[in-house]
Amino acid sequence: MTGDEYILSILKKYEVPRGPESAAEQAANRIAPKILRWAGDWLDTLSYSGSYAKQTAVHGVTDADLFISLKPEMPGSLQKIYDELFTLAALHGWNPRRQNVSIGVSINGINLDLIPGRAQTGDESYHDLYWLKTESSRQTNVNLHVETVAQSHRLREIQAIKIWRHIHQLDWPSLYVEIFVINALTGRNTDSLSHNVLHALDMIGERLETTSIIDPANLDNALSNDLTPEEKKTIADQAKKSAAEQHWEDIIW
Repeated sequence: MTGDEYILSILKKYEVPRGPESAAEQAANRIAPKILRWAGDWLDTLSYSGSYAKQTAVHGVTDADLFISLKPEMPGSLQKIYDELFTLAALHGWNPRRQNVSIGVSINGINLDLIPGRAQTGDESYHDLYWLKTESSRQTNVNLHVETVAQSHRLREIQAIKIWRHIHQLDWPSLYVEIFVINALTGRNTDSLSHNVLHALDMIGERLETTSIIDPANLDNALSNDLTPEEKKTIADQAKKSAAEQHWEDIIW
């Protein structure tokens, strides 16, 4: 089995089925009415976003992301909105977990991320999200994130690195991963999957600690600031170790 064939088999193993009949969308449909009732007239749209919309989701991490777009006029702080959504999830037994911009929930073994965002007046494609790590808000555009990643032609490489991240239990935010991998592979041929994944690991090991990664939807938002130097070093050290392995079975499995 070639390196490309092996990686494709691993991508298949971690594949998140898509479509109306998939377990992810059935779980989302099960909780959607309760989210709609909670948001009421303040809801603008409820849609799939994140890794699910980008087609870079990894089973066992997050099966689908639900973006809850709230109208600009919704009262209360972003932290209050975030906390209210967490309380709703707890009351319904969804086993909520506080995450940086989302609330992770589990429905019959399916992991969903709920992302509340308040649209900005005048341009409702941009939203303010609550940033748990710093207890502050950030402006971003989740649709632009989806477009940037989906049109990068690097979906398989991104998924492979996300699987590697999951296996080694590395704390590395998804958008940060995606933009780093896209940048690391700029100009490289799209034909050799295994060579590209190995190159991405090399770049993680060599440059993660020193490279600034910017949110494509907000030039003032440095995604690379979301990890401490110690956290970056842990990821970089693991990448160096993995890139030095002689067999793909020892890198991702």
